[in-house]
This record gives sequence, C-alpha cells and structure tokens, in this order.
Amino acid sequence: MISGTLLTVAPTGAETDKAQVPQLPTTLDELVETARRCQSAGAGLIHIHVRDAEHRPTLDPVRLREAVQAVREATDLVVQLSTGGSVHDPLDARLRVLDAEPDSCSLTCGTTNFGDDVFLNPWGFMVDLYRLAQEREVVPEFEIFELGHLHALRRLIDTCGLPFGGKVHLDFVLGVPGSMPATPQALLAGVAMLPPEVTSWSATGIGRGHLPVAATAVAAGGHLRVGMEDNLVFSRGRQVQHNVELVTRAAELAALMQRPAVSTEQARELLGIKERRSR
Repeated sequence: MISGTLLTVAPTGAETDKAQVPQLPTTLDELVETARRCQSAGAGLIHIHVRDAEHRPTLDPVRLREAVQAVREATDLVVQLSTGGSVHDPLDARLRVLDAEPDSCSLTCGTTNFGDDVFLNPWGFMVDLYRLAQEREVVPEFEIFELGHLHALRRLIDTCGLPFGGKVHLDFVLGVPGSMPATPQALLAGVAMLPPEVTSWSATGIGRGHLPVAATAVAAGGHLRVGMEDNLVFSRGRQVQHNVELVTRAAELAALMQRPAVSTEQARELLGIKERRSR
C-alpha cells in the first residue's frame, strides 16, 4: 500500500493564450524543461496538451508522438495525454490520441458545461475510448467534472471491466464554470460516492479553489493535480512564473501532512502502468 501522494503536473492545457501568459510552456523544448524541473520537485505524472507552431491547441498526431517521446527520454515521469484536447476537437481525432502510445490517457466520464461551451463526451465515445485503451494497454485516468460522472464510471466498469493494469484511478476536476464548484464540500460529496473498484483518486482545484481542494484531498487520502492548466495565480497579486512553483508547494503540503510525494516508480505501481521505456 502506497501511503504517499501522487503529484500530477498539468503544465499547459488548451484554454490559456500564450500571448497573454508568455511563461506558459507551449513549445516542445519548454515542455521538456518543465517536465524535468517538475519531476525534480516531486511530480510523478505529467498531463500533456500540445500546441502547434502558433501556440494553438492541436491534436496533431506527429506533435503528440514527439511530445510523448521527448518527455519519456528526458524524464521518468508517467506520461499522460489528454484525450479531451480542446472543446472543439472532433471525437475521432480524440480517439487517435492513443496512437502516440502514452502511458496513460484522460477519459472524461460524461458531457459537461464548460464555461460558454459544452465539453462533449457521449456514452458511445466513452466506451470506444475505454476499450481502445484496454487494447493498447494504456491506463485511463477517469475525469470527474460532475457527481453524475461517478454513476457513468460505474456503468463503464460494469460494461467494459477493469482497465489495463487492474487499477481504477480518477481525478475530480472542480471549478470549471458550469460544473462542480472547487469547494471541500463538493470534493467530499464525490469521495462519498466512489465506486468500490476505485483504487486511488486525485483532485484538481481550478482558480481560487486550488488550495482548499488540495488541502482537502491530501487530508482525505487523495492525490493532487496542479499546474498552469488549472491555476495561473500563485498568490494574491502574483502570477505563477513556472509550473515548478505549484509542484513545489504541493510537495510541501504533502510532506507537512506526512504523505510525501511518491517517486515515479511508486506512481507506476499505484496506477498499474506498463513499462514502455527502453532501458
């Protein structure tokens, strides 16, 4: 039983404009530099969105594969690709993300309001992505934006069985406008509804809810996702200058709560990750 805290870094996302936040890592070199520094600070997993030459979100298969290979060569992090992309990406392109052979992928457990848009995840797409992940031996991280998504996860497990590796890990994403609020109460409501097959869970607090959600998650036995995808403000009046600041603070919180950051090897054991690196 791993008693420490898995720290995930989500460094880029698909929402923030590079022109407005120049320190956002959107190039391959910036991504690799971020991955290295964040691993040194305690991260065990990196959740990747890629950008094109104009810093716009893309699911270009060449760029996805290059990102996976570059981070895998430079670090020991568990490499997870987002299959959400941006809210405008078509479903077939989102399925092809697994062609890049990541260690893990996100799998959002239902459609949700996403600011002024709708993040579409119909049942058939969820099943197709889950089964493809099983076939490719990629470990899904089930993203939970709404309490109803936990019921959908229950249905997915009943329909498709356990993921590759036999572990069920999910991430509560709290604070997206239109979805669950980033509050301790909302997080604990979700924890109370976890299917018994869940072996580990993490939480993401977006914006002002970042710290309350992080503290609640660690106290309740969960893990943490931090990064500039979800939070651009480090403290009142000061922007985040590098993702390593958020990872370092999360590691300090975990250590204070006597659940220190786990190693990358422990992260792989926790999630049931297949070894894909050539050693």
